[in-house]
Amino acid sequence: MRTHFALGVTGFLFLLTAVATGGQSEGASLPSVAEGKKLTLVWQDEFSGATLDETKWNKLGDWKRRDGFWVKEDAYLSGKGTLLLRTKKDGDRYTCGAINSRGKFEHRFGYYVARCKMPSEPGHWPAFWMMCSGVNQVGDDGRDGTEIDIMEIPWRDGKITMNLHWDGYGKDHKSAGTKITLPELKEGFHDYGLLWTSTEYVFYVDGREVWRSSAGGVSQVPEFLKLTEEIGTWAGDIAKARLPDYFEVDYVRVYDLVDK
Repeated sequence: MRTHFALGVTGFLFLLTAVATGGQSEGASLPSVAEGKKLTLVWQDEFSGATLDETKWNKLGDWKRRDGFWVKEDAYLSGKGTLLLRTKKDGDRYTCGAINSRGKFEHRFGYYVARCKMPSEPGHWPAFWMMCSGVNQVGDDGRDGTEIDIMEIPWRDGKITMNLHWDGYGKDHKSAGTKITLPELKEGFHDYGLLWTSTEYVFYVDGREVWRSSAGGVSQVPEFLKLTEEIGTWAGDIAKARLPDYFEVDYVRVYDLVDK
């Protein structure tokens, strides 16, 4: 599932072939940016090779998370260029995989995109999101840190939600968010992206804007990436799921917005 950035003549012919055959280009669907600006790749993981690159990611677990458990063995590479986050039944408990880049890659502003394929069974949900310790601080709105949910998909009908959370998770907690339904998301791989500037967040699916917000004052601090599966009734009844089930990620890429 891998085509890299050296476009030239070969890349141009690849794109023409993709259009002619109805296939999808493996390049990230990048949004349009202001005149005089461009997006420059600064970090990526293509999930190639046999094992997860632990210079970039931490495997989460083993511990309880919502109605299940995060366990390290449920986060691994397919060997075919993708990350797999598995949800399974393990005796009398349900487990799933999760990774983050805390302490290994933390970044401020730019464009963040993951190409993902959704699971098919109920009772669990995938997410691509960003976090930092400042989310728990109260008093400067979200400027000292905001939980940025680039996408969460607990449903199986193409509905997706994007959300912002700040000022902790107690009595001072604040949030903003939206939901949209895109039936095409039920099948195949799609790009889920965030353009984060000092003044707003703009959310994208396959390079198309789906929501923008400046709620919370906009985080001004570096944040780390998270790719997770979680188990809970928000996503339906896990007892009805045919397991194992998988959240599959082709790549994660981060771009800075810079002058041309």
